[in-house]
Amino acid sequence: MSKIQQDITQALKCIKSGDTVLVGGFGLVGAPLTLIDGLTERDVNELTIVSNNLGESGKGLGILLNQNKIKKGIGSYFTSNRDVGDKYQKGEIELELLPQGTLAESLRAGGAGLGGYYTTTGVGTDLAIGKEEREIDGINYILEKAIRADVALIRAHKADTLGNLVYYKTARNFNPLMATAAKIVIVEVDEIVEAGELNPEEVVTPFIYIDTIVKAQQVLTKEGVVAV
Repeated sequence: MSKIQQDITQALKCIKSGDTVLVGGFGLVGAPLTLIDGLTERDVNELTIVSNNLGESGKGLGILLNQNKIKKGIGSYFTSNRDVGDKYQKGEIELELLPQGTLAESLRAGGAGLGGYYTTTGVGTDLAIGKEEREIDGINYILEKAIRADVALIRAHKADTLGNLVYYKTARNFNPLMATAAKIVIVEVDEIVEAGELNPEEVVTPFIYIDTIVKAQQVLTKEGVVAV
């Protein structure tokens, strides 16, 4: 069966209320803006969103936030969207803060089938509260659990019809890691080519991880988010 889906609504039909969803990108850069926009139209709530941050005010995941569809955010840099802080102060959202390297490694561990790993990052800080701590060779570590999710929404530059992915510069960020750490992976891309047209040396995410491919309908430019 073809992985290419023309209908964004159908592509996102697998997402249910209460799901944990990985969303690629750093701010709006490398974010799956078309898929996020489609998700704002879905009748779902109580979502746990794992992303570097929750978009910007009124943009990207920020729209989903203002629709009160996000129960919990797990990420590293929430202050780029002041609405997140406002909702947190009002008790309208739960937040779990992870250093960026820890977030990335937790996703990698999830994709690798690990239960977790020990790290020195966060030892002796509030980030270590409630986490297992142990000494290894005279050094204190805390246990960080791996992250896996029900669905991942990611962004790539090109896909072939099989689902092999090529990324563009910094838009690579968290997207390849998230592609390995979810039960269902949906990718939006600028261009879809026939199988065999991609240079194998440029492929970062193999097709085996990808379930659905959609063509991007929104892109980030110097002028902001525009339709294509």
